[in-house]
Parts: sequence; C-alpha cells; structure tokens
Amino acid sequence: MKAVFIVFNQANTERVEYMFDKLSIRGFTWWSQVNGRGSVDGEPRMGTHTWPEMNSATMAVVEDDKVDEILAIVRKIDEINTEVGIRAFVWDILKTA
Repeated sequence: MKAVFIVFNQANTERVEYMFDKLSIRGFTWWSQVNGRGSVDGEPRMGTHTWPEMNSATMAVVEDDKVDEILAIVRKIDEINTEVGIRAFVWDILKTA
C-alpha cells in the first residue's frame, strides 16, 4: 500500500474530487486551508491580503496499482494550468492498525 499526499490550489478542488470518484478512491483525509509555496517557482498561498489564494491538501492510502493512475491525472491537471499548481508525493505504508 502507498500513501499519496496531494497539495493543490483550491481552484483544483473539483478536479481532485472527480479524480477520487473516477478511480473509486473512497477513503481519504482532506485539509481545506493549507498555506505554503512551491519549491521551484510557486507563488505563496497564504490567505493574506498580499497572497490571498489558498491551497488544500489530501491524503489517501491506496493499493500500489492505483499510484501511477493518480500521478498521471495529477500531471494532467497541472498541465491544464501550471500557474494554479498541484503536486503529489508518495510514501510506502508498512503497517496499519
């Protein structure tokens, strides 16, 4: 199993929700108000007067065979508008309780 952590501009909310539905990913955790800045050329998302936009983040634990599909969709979403921003990160899940 893998944990897929996705951080995205809130403008991509519907696309991320649709991706989960399309891939039948039922279980996830969602954080609605996430501050941050991309590591290469991303604009800050701070919810302030100067940087008003906000990010959200979500994490889903999925079977290994779903990871490539998720990453392909995330790349496609990012290509639609690179200035809005979305990134995905994957970790191994060794145990659950």
